[in-house]
Amino acid sequence: MADIRTPQFWINLAKKVVKSVLKSKGIRTTAPTNIQHVVPHEKGWAIKGEGNEKYTAIFDTQAEAIERAKAIAYGLGASVVIHRKDGTIRDRISYK
Repeated sequence: MADIRTPQFWINLAKKVVKSVLKSKGIRTTAPTNIQHVVPHEKGWAIKGEGNEKYTAIFDTQAEAIERAKAIAYGLGASVVIHRKDGTIRDRISYK
């Protein structure tokens, strides 16, 4: 157990409190991953960056969405996660 008499204990506690408050306010507390998800959408298929609320783009076919997601991920040195119609993960492609 940590000793509350040490400065490191209080530093770690302060970090946890600040992180918790920021997270409760909807502020990201970690670095963005740039992972691109190809997900089902009511108008076909969409690309959505991990952690983003909005879609990057919407396509008629999954193949079109995958092609564009690959280009985005390649440029960012990130990954693509391809989902099935039911939302489960079908495949992952990494450009890291």
